[in-house]
Amino acid sequence: MRIDDAAEADLPAILAIHNEVVANSTAIYSDNPSTLNERAAWRAQRLAQGYPVLVARDGGDVLGFASFGDFRAWSGYGATVEHSVHVHADARRRGVGRALLGALPGRARALGKHVILGGIDADNGASLALHASLGYEKVAHFRQVGRKFDRWLDLVFVQLIL
Repeated sequence: MRIDDAAEADLPAILAIHNEVVANSTAIYSDNPSTLNERAAWRAQRLAQGYPVLVARDGGDVLGFASFGDFRAWSGYGATVEHSVHVHADARRRGVGRALLGALPGRARALGKHVILGGIDADNGASLALHASLGYEKVAHFRQVGRKFDRWLDLVFVQLIL
C-alpha cells in the first residue's frame, strides 16, 4: 500500500468512498450524497489552501482518502486543522486508516500547524481506538449534537498536539 497525493483521476473513487460512508454510517453527519463536481471543488479548495488530499493505493485501487482543513475561520485558530479520513468498506480493518492518519502530522507540521483535531461519532469505537493508539487525546464529548438514521448522535473531539 502507498500513500500518494490525490490526483484528479482519483476523484471518482474518493466520491464513491465518501458517498458510501454518507449512506451507511454515522462517520459523516449528512444524509446527502455528494456529486463529482462537489468533490472536485472540495479538492481544489484544499489544494488552493496548501492542504493535502491523500489517497491510499493498492496497485491502481484507491482504498481510502484523507485530508485536513481549517478548524475555524478566525485568525486565532490558524495553527489548528481538522482532519477527515475515510476508508473503502472493503478495505477497513486492514491498516489503511492507520496509514492515512499517520501521514497527516508530517504534512501539518510542514505547514506550521500546531494541532490536529478529529470529530468522531461517539459510537465509532474502532476509530476512537485507532486515534488513541496514534497519540490523539479525547478532549470533548458533545451529546446529541447530530441526528441521522432517526436517532441523536454524540460527537467526540480528539486532539493531537504536534
